[in-house]
Amino acid sequence: MALPGSGLAKGLAVTLRTMTRRSVTAHYPDVQPELPPRSRGVIGLLEENCTVCMLCARECPDWCIYIDSHKETVPPATPGGRERSRNVLDRFAIDFALCMYCGICVEVCPFDALFWSPEFEYAETDIRDLTHERDRLREWMWTVPAPPPLDPAAEEPKEIAAARKAAEKQQREAESREARETEAREGDT
Repeated sequence: MALPGSGLAKGLAVTLRTMTRRSVTAHYPDVQPELPPRSRGVIGLLEENCTVCMLCARECPDWCIYIDSHKETVPPATPGGRERSRNVLDRFAIDFALCMYCGICVEVCPFDALFWSPEFEYAETDIRDLTHERDRLREWMWTVPAPPPLDPAAEEPKEIAAARKAAEKQQREAESREARETEAREGDT
């Protein structure tokens, strides 16, 4: 059976113990937080990789990505070829006031034009300034961390394996061609 007031004494003991310990609170502006390696902050744009496929804007559940483009005619690559048309990016903007940071746009981009940056300090006093245009999105790219190294025990990607086989085949063909030419030269002399 518990003594009357023992609960109060236990509570006061916890309070006294807590009061005598050092605080573990990190004072944010002075001490930067240690972020996990894959933290989501702001989205950076690698404009050279963007083909204006509009896949990110179509898949965005918040409709916070705005893309404008125009078509441009490209001269033929070879003589006698035909002209091609390609999309040229005019405007790429993300409204971070609407964005819910789901990452669908980054995942769905087939050309690796969008990347997560761990930067989270982009607060604005005016909500209209949270719409980042392509020049501002390009500036975030310098904060994107390098991808983690591949696991040495992992299977080689199929694309790399196919490229390696093709290169080895070309090298074998070149070596055999060179050997035949050498034999032909030796046979002539």
